Amino acid sequence: MLCLSWLGQQARAEEIKSPNRNLTLNFSLQAGGVPTYSLTYKGRAVIKLSHLGLELKQGLALTNGFAVTSSKTRAFDETWTPVWGEVKNIRNHYNELTVTLTQAATKRVMLVHFRVFDDGLGFRYDFPKQPELAYFVVKEERTQFALAGDHKAFWLPGDYDTQEYSTTTSKLSEVRGLMKTAVTDNASQTTFSPTGVQTPLMLKSPDGLYINLHEAALIDYSTMSLELDDKNMVLESHLTPDAQGNKGYLQTPCLSPWRTIIVSDRAGDILESKLVLNLNEPTKYTDVSWIKPTKYVGVWWEMITGKSTWSYTNATNIKLDSTDYSKLKPNGTHGANTAHVKEYIDFAAQHHLDAVLVEGWNTGWEDWFGQSKDYVFDFVTPYPDFDVQELHRYAASKDVKIIMHHETSGSVRNYERHLDKAYKFMADNGYSAVKSGYVGNILPRGEHHYGQWLNNHYLYTITEAAKYKIMVNAHEAVRPTGLARTYPNLIGNEAARGTEYESFGGNNADHTTILPFTRLIGGPMDYTPGIFQTKISAYNPENKSFVHSTLARQLALYVTMYSPLQMAADLPETYNKFLDAFQFIEDVAVDWDDSKVLEAEPGDYITIARKAKGKPNWFVGSTCDEQGRTSTINLGFLDPGKKYVATIYADGKDAHYEKNPQAYAIRKVNVTSKTKLTQYCAPGGGYAISLVPSR
Repeated sequence: MLCLSWLGQQARAEEIKSPNRNLTLNFSLQAGGVPTYSLTYKGRAVIKLSHLGLELKQGLALTNGFAVTSSKTRAFDETWTPVWGEVKNIRNHYNELTVTLTQAATKRVMLVHFRVFDDGLGFRYDFPKQPELAYFVVKEERTQFALAGDHKAFWLPGDYDTQEYSTTTSKLSEVRGLMKTAVTDNASQTTFSPTGVQTPLMLKSPDGLYINLHEAALIDYSTMSLELDDKNMVLESHLTPDAQGNKGYLQTPCLSPWRTIIVSDRAGDILESKLVLNLNEPTKYTDVSWIKPTKYVGVWWEMITGKSTWSYTNATNIKLDSTDYSKLKPNGTHGANTAHVKEYIDFAAQHHLDAVLVEGWNTGWEDWFGQSKDYVFDFVTPYPDFDVQELHRYAASKDVKIIMHHETSGSVRNYERHLDKAYKFMADNGYSAVKSGYVGNILPRGEHHYGQWLNNHYLYTITEAAKYKIMVNAHEAVRPTGLARTYPNLIGNEAARGTEYESFGGNNADHTTILPFTRLIGGPMDYTPGIFQTKISAYNPENKSFVHSTLARQLALYVTMYSPLQMAADLPETYNKFLDAFQFIEDVAVDWDDSKVLEAEPGDYITIARKAKGKPNWFVGSTCDEQGRTSTINLGFLDPGKKYVATIYADGKDAHYEKNPQAYAIRKVNVTSKTKLTQYCAPGGGYAISLVPSR
């Protein structure tokens, strides 16, 4: 497993292979004591010779002058059970090489841990406690990913404050020329380079290798983007700075996040990989019984479309500590009123949904955005037309939970001041989950959404929430890096361009054929699918946007866009017109015993089958791009010898995401594990199938 050799006076090399021996990691110390690594898959170059190390604000950089003072290997193999997930059990199997490096000029010690799995590589820096290195400031991390060619890339512009961009698909050599059009307006954004891109970065080599670059276990560290040298096809880490331009403040002993490379010659293996989760620690909680996958509706889409408002009045210049809302004139469009929320509760109860999200329930929404307000919300005071106690009683009587909403407007310091009181308020009033938001520029001014300080804040809110048995779904927060394994009350995240953008001009039709290969690699997304009324003008005549999806594809997303937190995002009044199609949303699970990728090609199509947790039922979802296609799948994943009734929710023969999105057909067929199904997917369409054993 380990090969150690001296290559003259120039390099020291060590090699370690994956358990199945398809992947080979080479570590070498080049002339000048420069640590490097490379990676091959079945003999094909994935990462060519690439530099390792960090540049410090003061003192010698930890990039050269090293000698290898020790190295060791170990094999590890375990199977663990996630609190919730795509599969019942996850195998964590790798071979590990740890190299101890000592810098002769400073006597500083840095370890590099490499873990080689069958599906990829993870590596991280480890700084033990030592007299020569106690406190240090990171100027930049200098980790490289030298690619073997001009790969096809699915990329987002590098940004310190948002991931809410449409994915651009191009060769890496084309990134620079396309960057200007790729950067679109957002409430808070800070791009940093004409060739900077975000992770997870999905790549496909000309010879058919699928490569995904990301990070795992992002704790007390700045988020990594990637800077592209488009002449040499080398990607280098680029950390998010703080308000002073520094990239991180560390104290030994400390660890960097894992840098991850998932690789295969089969696209579906990227989607099935659990490498990022495996590189995170087991859960910190002894009791996880209160963490429950959830399907919900909410007072939300009506505000996103402009049909209703978050604010109770049309007043301006609100000061929370001196405004008497009982003396202000209601605007008549406030969505979060008691009677209206009860309608959502009734719908949830009727259709066996778990919860109702309510946004705009609390005071302060009149001037919440763009004013750089510190004391913008207090997270406990309802508007006059929102009766907390009555809705608590009413929801409980229907066995429905209400999901709390905490928008911070980027005022992080204000949120932390109120956090304990807000969580106690939730616990006292029966709220077991919160959707938090970080829209706009961060306060304190100059800090970024993805810097070390904010990453520490996001984790603080999660661990504090756990003390009150509260699940967290954070929007506009940092993209996930598998921390939900360690902190499973992190039940969801946004951190990408979600369904709301269908009301802001629309998402590309291929959007949901890419996100599982990019954003979802680090953890589930609260994508908020289920929009049946695709013309936004039906709710707001002034809004001419439309949802770039057929109705049938909206059903498929409950399977292809994995999340233990799934929203039926449209309005009950619309669902009541399509109850035959809504039946799939009512039936589909949100927690799974098994998942299998049946078809996949990033940017083109994805078909996934999943088995419901603790039940014999399977569900299949398929989504495709604007070209449309015919999907052929084998049902060999079903139990042999057992008969199933397949209910197929498909695009109509003349369906089209723009021209005829609501054309769908539902049919039932009897199937077994030997059945092969062929199903047409319209442009921007797809299909969903429920498979239930015959009685």
